Amino acid sequence: MRLLNQTVLAAVVALLASSAAWAQVSVSYVKPEDFTDVDRSPIDRDNTLKNFTDYFKSLEKKLPAGQSLKVEVLDIDLAGRLYPRRTGSEIRIMNGGADWPHMHLKYTLEQDGQVLRSGDEQLSNMNYQGRLGAYFDSDPLRYEKQMLDDWFNKSIVPKVAQR
Repeated sequence: MRLLNQTVLAAVVALLASSAAWAQVSVSYVKPEDFTDVDRSPIDRDNTLKNFTDYFKSLEKKLPAGQSLKVEVLDIDLAGRLYPRRTGSEIRIMNGGADWPHMHLKYTLEQDGQVLRSGDEQLSNMNYQGRLGAYFDSDPLRYEKQMLDDWFNKSIVPKVAQR
């Protein structure tokens, strides 16, 4: 029994020690109620922001152990435009014109507390409907996620590879 307790204790200590080496992504939203184009109802806005948070968290697996990416979203303008319907609800229509997605964010990439890279980015994808994406048509944020993938692969991943 004592050997089992020591083994469990050693495993817990090893797990805690290794957790400090895990990659981490955190995201925060500055005044989301003032964003250019995110759903107007608080419930829908919260769902959209939760979907973005889940997306950003999925980037953790692309970062090396010990790195952390902190993202502060300052504005979001989703692809398409909202138009009212007779039912009182709105529908998002994407015509591929001047309705491309846009996002303003600040970020900091750190390794063990040292800043590797930081920036203030204005992301947009004017050709959002002109290429194949990695996301299903049923994903309401597929164009925004593709835009964020492009930014991450261009600005973060190459910097990670150089370390």
